[in-house]
This record gives sequence, structure tokens and C-alpha cells, in this order.
Amino acid sequence: MKKIENIINNIDKLKKEKQPEWIDPMLAVLTHDTFSRDGWIFERKLDGERCIVHKKGNSVKLFSRNKKNLNDTYPEIYESFKNQSGSFIVDGEIVAFDGKVTSFQKLQERMQIKNKVEAQESDVKVFYYAFDIMSAGSYKLVKLPLSDRKKILKESLNSSDHIRLTLYRKKNGDKFYNEACRKKWEGLIAKDFTGSYVSSRSKKWFKFKCINRQEFVIGGYTEPDGERIGFGALLVGYHENGALKYAGKVGTGYDDKTLNSLHKKLSEIKTNKNPFSNKEIDSSNTHWVKPKLLAEIGFTEWTRENRLRHPRYIGLRNDKKPSDVKREG
Repeated sequence: MKKIENIINNIDKLKKEKQPEWIDPMLAVLTHDTFSRDGWIFERKLDGERCIVHKKGNSVKLFSRNKKNLNDTYPEIYESFKNQSGSFIVDGEIVAFDGKVTSFQKLQERMQIKNKVEAQESDVKVFYYAFDIMSAGSYKLVKLPLSDRKKILKESLNSSDHIRLTLYRKKNGDKFYNEACRKKWEGLIAKDFTGSYVSSRSKKWFKFKCINRQEFVIGGYTEPDGERIGFGALLVGYHENGALKYAGKVGTGYDDKTLNSLHKKLSEIKTNKNPFSNKEIDSSNTHWVKPKLLAEIGFTEWTRENRLRHPRYIGLRNDKKPSDVKREG
């Protein structure tokens, strides 16, 4: 902690204050215009679950971006942070790998587990990649530039089997983006190295995606055809001006296990009311559900009719409110 205080004192005279109970995470803005820009850094966009870690003495709490406790879902990460010294609030991403690529689909097997023992017995290995720090000891760091927060983050965490620092580059953002897409990464995050940490979506952080994908609200499903089990396709949408807008049907990306488990969840929230504002949707062979579940969907592009072209199911998400789901591109 002494080294951290020295860094802080050399940067700015911050007042000591009580560690905050919660800091809303900073969010990136999607852009299709990649760039290389002086004073910006470029990080790998990880395909996992956002996690804010609060450590205060021996107490450790892992939170999703919507404040759900993840301690029992990722006990090995909890233990790794408990073995760290000091008190802090760190921002990062929990991931699982499929080869050298982070895989949200593989992480699904852990995201749905709420029992600590079951999580410990899972063969899905998970890792925490830290990329920012908002509080250290008695200092709130959000007003410091990212360059200084990165220095403090490096001094605050010791490397372990499950905790890693997110690497970044200071130059050639366009070249790095092309490299990321060749490696089949999800994309990059570009960050203003002079920027403070703000608890909102900010143009101080941009995300460059190699593929189009985002979360959508599930509003219904169709009956299966032929030998298909569970259901045929999901009907998904996004919120616009307070209304749930229909974005299309998603019929691919499922295995039998997913079809059965997801059908069970959908059956529990069935309703007779169409949740979409688009009332012209063909309701034959369709079951409506309460708009409570979120699905991560990959797709090639948006059509002129605001529908998804070639959509593919990737997995369920539970780290965001349905009402917060908006069209990103």
C-alpha cells in the first residue's frame, strides 16, 4: 500500500475517504469507425461476464454489472482475491477459453451455476482479467486519468492462477483491430488514456467489434418442427422509446441440451399477451413469454426493416435489465 500511496501522492493530492459501497461500471460506445489515435490505448475485448470486485480487508464480493453476487458461481476467483492484500474496487471480466479464444458459450456452463460446490466440481476453468481500478485503500481513484489508474492497478494485484491483468497497446489501433479479427477475437476496446472513470456509457471508451452481436430480450418462441425438440426459434427484440421492438426470429445456435433447458425456462414465464409493440407479427405457432430473459445473439447485419440477418443464438445473459437493452448498431 505504501507504494500505491507514493504513486497517488506524486500524481494528485487525493483526500482519504471511506471505500464506496458501489460504483456503477463505465460502459463503452459501439463504433464502426476504427482508428489509431495519440493518447489512446487498445485492449482486447473479452467475451465473458463483467465483474466488479470489492475487497475490504478479508471481505470479498464479486458483483455482476447489475449488482448480482457471483461469489458462489466463481469460488476459485473469490478465493484468489481473498489471498490478495489490501482493500480495493477493481473492474474486469470473467472469461473461459476455447483454445486461445475467450468463449461466452463455454462460460455459459458456469454462469448458470449458483451453488458453490457444484461450481467447484465444474470442469470449466475461469479467469479474471482486471483492466481498471476505482478505489484503493482509502482513496477513490475515479477522477484520476486511466494512465495513473493502470499504474495503481498493477501495484494492487499480485499475479495468480486465476487473476490476470489485461494487456494493452498504445499505437496502431487499426492494425491491432485487423489482427484481432484474424484471430477470431470479439474485437477491441479503445480507451482515452487521459480519461477519468465515469459511471455511464462514455465516448472515452469505444468498442470495435469484429462481428455483430449484442443481447436481446426474448418475447416468445415457436413450436418445433419435425424432429426438433424444445422449441423452433426465439422471437427477440430491443427497447426503443419505452416499447419492445421486434427484431426477428433466431432458429440456429442450439444443441439439444440448450433446447430443453431453455424451453423449461420459457415455459415458466408464458403469457397470452404479445410483449412486442409490433402487433403485425404472425402469432400462429407462437407462444408469448414475459420479457424477462436476455439472449446474446450474433448476426451478420441489420436489414432495412430493422430485422436481424442470419441471427445465431450464443447464450443467456443475466447481467443486465431487460429495459436497458437497446439497439447498438
